[in-house]
Amino acid sequence: MARIVKEEDYTARRNEILGVARQLVYTRGYEQMSIQEILDALKISKGAFYHYFDSKPALLEALIDRMGEEALAHFLPLMDAPALTALEKLNQYFSSALAWKTTQKEYLLALLRVWYSDDNAIIRQKVLGKMLKWVAPSFARVVRQGIAEGTLSTEFPEQATEISLHLIHALGDKFGDIILGREKEAVILTADEKFRIMNGAVSAYRDSLERVLGASAGSIELMDAASIRIWVE
Repeated sequence: MARIVKEEDYTARRNEILGVARQLVYTRGYEQMSIQEILDALKISKGAFYHYFDSKPALLEALIDRMGEEALAHFLPLMDAPALTALEKLNQYFSSALAWKTTQKEYLLALLRVWYSDDNAIIRQKVLGKMLKWVAPSFARVVRQGIAEGTLSTEFPEQATEISLHLIHALGDKFGDIILGREKEAVILTADEKFRIMNGAVSAYRDSLERVLGASAGSIELMDAASIRIWVE
């Protein structure tokens, strides 16, 4: 019994460290975040920190793993739902992911500038790599399901999956640039201008995604106009 309690305490303290590190990454950036800030926030010693993570890069890997686990918990139930067609799985995933982000809009907007700063370039690249590794198997199963159902058409489901995930990630980066006003250097965009650019981006990426997957035009819904308007306003 004592060993079980000890393991639970270990997990709880490790989660506390990850929680503080995540907040610092969001508010200051990974490069600017120091281990000392984590020690001060939790009032623990450096030795205690290194009991859980042997370096700052090791902490980063654990933090990315945690983010991936949360994404998978949201993603997998939809992608593995037996009653849904392949297109239903894809569209419900996009809509549910959008709904989740919209409920946290103010928080995410506050974090956006730091997330897309140079100080978080490393973690953004690592997140993309993890996303491809974790999400690709489930996504590829959906693609093969769509091929069997006749709604998708590609001779290379694994490669089409990888390209599709890169497109989805790139669209997210595009949104970040538009919302932050970096689409036009030194020009403040109005809400209508942001809407026009974002709506065009969604249409272009949806068209590309449908072509990669061999889906019929208009069968995939990435983001509707009403949702775009919510974000730009």
